Amino acid sequence: MSEKNESPADVVRALYAALGEGDIKGVLARMAPDVIIDEPNRLPYGGVHRGREAFAEAVLGGMTAHADITITGTDVFEGPAGIVGRLTGTLKARSSGEEYALTLVEVHRVEDGLVQEIDVYTKNPEGVAEFFAHAEAGAADHSG
Repeated sequence: MSEKNESPADVVRALYAALGEGDIKGVLARMAPDVIIDEPNRLPYGGVHRGREAFAEAVLGGMTAHADITITGTDVFEGPAGIVGRLTGTLKARSSGEEYALTLVEVHRVEDGLVQEIDVYTKNPEGVAEFFAHAEAGAADHSG
């Protein structure tokens, strides 16, 4: 779990490291039990999600249902509005092998060594939504 002497930026770095390793328990351990994650509404897993379990099921479950995620880079900046993180990676549809380059910018509020809130932004939510629609349709085509 979190160390008492960790800065808020270190907490987010540890969360991103766990995410990059596919360590879901490690990701959730960095989040407050009642964490709030606000994803762009246009995404299939968009909207406001409250709690670690809701994040794991709706967001991570939604992202990984039809695609594999590879994190290729992370940057963490500490500023007056909180911690800003930038994640880059690739989504790869299991059904077709189609790849989508993903960049997310997140504003984290960290208190008491845990992420309390994440406000998520992506440059092209329509493109992400379209990728997932193709990935899901391709999976349906291959299941019959």
